[in-house]
Amino acid sequence: MHAPASLPPAPDRANVGQLVFIWVPSEPRSSMSDTVGSVLSTVLIAQADPGVNVDIAFGEGVAGGAIGAFLTTLVVGAILIAVASEYTERMMGLVLDEPVDSFAYGILSLLVLFVLIILLVITVVGILIAFPLILLAYVVWAVGAAIAYLAIADRLVGHEDGWLKPLLVAAGINGLLVVTGIGGIFAICIGAAGFGAVLQTWLN
Repeated sequence: MHAPASLPPAPDRANVGQLVFIWVPSEPRSSMSDTVGSVLSTVLIAQADPGVNVDIAFGEGVAGGAIGAFLTTLVVGAILIAVASEYTERMMGLVLDEPVDSFAYGILSLLVLFVLIILLVITVVGILIAFPLILLAYVVWAVGAAIAYLAIADRLVGHEDGWLKPLLVAAGINGLLVVTGIGGIFAICIGAAGFGAVLQTWLN
């Protein structure tokens, strides 16, 4: 009689939550579809305790959002200062002088845009207009948010010795607000104020 096969050792608890990639070999094939099929035969086995994976993914998402907010504010702000410094300073003054009006105008504009985009997406022809409108709204939001954060940073550190310091402070404030939970709400409010200030001058 053959001795019974031994069972594999129990998984170590220290490795729980890790991902193990197992490559399932396939026979050589010539066509592109067969090659893609062999690649898709890779099996992903997630061990127990999925909460670890969820936490890791959430943390990476928050960090990525903070880095994106930092870089967007820094790059857009630098372009504004280099290309249209007088316009940027004028908008910064408007945000600081009329923060409530700018915020209200921005929030109302966002609601109108949201409803309009939904209506356009419902129709087939409107989809062709909805995507450029979304892109335009994103660009205006990025410009307005950068102006609003620059206004706050300029009030804190000034720009007598150049714009580098307020640019870094503005980008840092945006990135830090995105990292925290309640800070995300403040980030939206600040962005809405800048968004409203830009739209208010364009539409009036």
